[in-house]
Amino acid sequence: MKLAALFLACVALAGCSTALPMPPAGSGIAVAREQVMATERAFARTMADRNLQAFSGFVAEEAVFFSGPTPLRGKAAVTAFWARFYDTPQAPFSWDPDEVEVLDSGTLALSSGPVKDPAGTVFARFTSIWRLEAPGQWRIVFDRGNPVAPAARP
Repeated sequence: MKLAALFLACVALAGCSTALPMPPAGSGIAVAREQVMATERAFARTMADRNLQAFSGFVAEEAVFFSGPTPLRGKAAVTAFWARFYDTPQAPFSWDPDEVEVLDSGTLALSSGPVKDPAGTVFARFTSIWRLEAPGQWRIVFDRGNPVAPAARP
């Protein structure tokens, strides 16, 4: 008898519960994509502003950058290598994302875009992987640039 009463109570309570509406598919991804796009642009701005310390703040402790002859492992090694790009009054290059994709989990993202010399000529394309390390705090974990073929001349 007690078991039957317990069962009926559970059934009655289950009938009172309401399922929470699910957000539209992909809406969280759109927000994350915009966050990563803005973060990548802020990261690129560190070059224009000549601010190596700000650059370093975007780099994850365990980051791997393919910037030199061998992969640079760790924030300290990446920052030390990249210091050469920040020690002149004019930035030697700039970059801007034109593509961002985020995993459905919203915790890992890829950004990519052109790298330009001071005259605005595209000479490479970067690809970066970003990880969400704290709410709203994206940090770069992998980075690689690849040269692009020069445009055919008329």
